[in-house]
Amino acid sequence: MKITTDPIVVYCQEAEVYNRMLSLDNKHILELGCGTAQKTRDIATSGVNRKITALEVDVTAHQKNLQIDDLPNVEFALAGAQQIPLDDGSVDIVMMFKSLHHVPLELMDASLREINRVLKPGGLAYISEPVFSGDFNDILRLFNNEQKVREAAFNTLKKAVEEGMFHLVEETFFQTPKHYRDFTEFESTIINASYCDHHLNDKLFEQVKQQFEQHLGDNGANFLTPVRVDLLQK
Repeated sequence: MKITTDPIVVYCQEAEVYNRMLSLDNKHILELGCGTAQKTRDIATSGVNRKITALEVDVTAHQKNLQIDDLPNVEFALAGAQQIPLDDGSVDIVMMFKSLHHVPLELMDASLREINRVLKPGGLAYISEPVFSGDFNDILRLFNNEQKVREAAFNTLKKAVEEGMFHLVEETFFQTPKHYRDFTEFESTIINASYCDHHLNDKLFEQVKQQFEQHLGDNGANFLTPVRVDLLQK
């Protein structure tokens, strides 16, 4: 297992990656850290007979998700990966989209044990994590340097494989596009995200804004963000 590779030559939306790796129809899917439920919606509406349990720890995001009334095959719940409110061996596939590194460091090992517990024998865990590189990361790290927690997330996965909790089926890397209309959208969705507590002083705020605006063009700001996916099997 490698935390990154260079160069990363695959460019695609993440849906292309998980649809290649996984057979999602007729499955019970657990999504940990569903956020605003964008990927939840894509997964729930693009196949047949998919049952999804979508967990989120951020109260604000969870309350918004509870207002969604057009996804009858999705059940939203307020819970974290370290204490999953599901029975042993009740899930076919677990999916984490860039959320493992948000789990508190002292709870990462427990989260992998919980994923193992709820998966059926032979079940799969699809875990994607952002790679600590690229132009977007250079902006983010000015006020939210995630290098330590991303390394901890990788090391937790690597340890789980080395100790035999999971078998590594595949590890892959790709670059995926990220778009913002303007800095206001970046400020709203990243700096002021409800799951974070960023407090930028005026000087740092201007530094972040200036670096972001170097990427602004006629159609907004566009980035390619590198991602690693580890597909694990119980």
